[in-house]
Amino acid sequence: MELITIAVLTGTTRAQRQSHKVAHYIAEFGRQLAGVEIIVVDPTEFNFPGDGNDPEGKDSRYSEITARADAFFVITPEYNHSFPGSLKRMLDSELENYNHKPVAFAGVSDGNWGGVRAVESLVPAVRETGLVTLSWDVYFPHVQAMFEATGALKPEYAERYDRNLGKLFDELLLFARLLKQIR
Repeated sequence: MELITIAVLTGTTRAQRQSHKVAHYIAEFGRQLAGVEIIVVDPTEFNFPGDGNDPEGKDSRYSEITARADAFFVITPEYNHSFPGSLKRMLDSELENYNHKPVAFAGVSDGNWGGVRAVESLVPAVRETGLVTLSWDVYFPHVQAMFEATGALKPEYAERYDRNLGKLFDELLLFARLLKQIR
């Protein structure tokens, strides 16, 4: 089986972010799958000066990750009915490395909607990067109540989220393998 590399983007630099817990849960889930390599991308560890896709606006370490990745899994919190600017900045920096690669989304919020509005507003922007968006997503409403202090998903949520993530990873891997053949 050919190795598929998935970059899991944590999506925000905010100090009190809860989406980081979701990103690590998703990354650990993906690491359990055969033939999958996961790279967690924490935007606090990168520097994206300026705007856009200009050479001076890139971080070479992130460029290497996006070139190597066969697929992406973006975890986005919802801030004011949208996604964070730090995520947009990161996504804007690597257009040629995203083309014809699939992306899955996880929305996160401390309210009822689980980040659905963030994902809805993110899809058109991501589509312009050349990434291929999947047809469904996973959402984490009331995220502050879903995880232990250690960062582990509470047991009462595990069955449902493991099932949903399994289906989403199946689709992400299917598209990653198909699209890898044409790149």
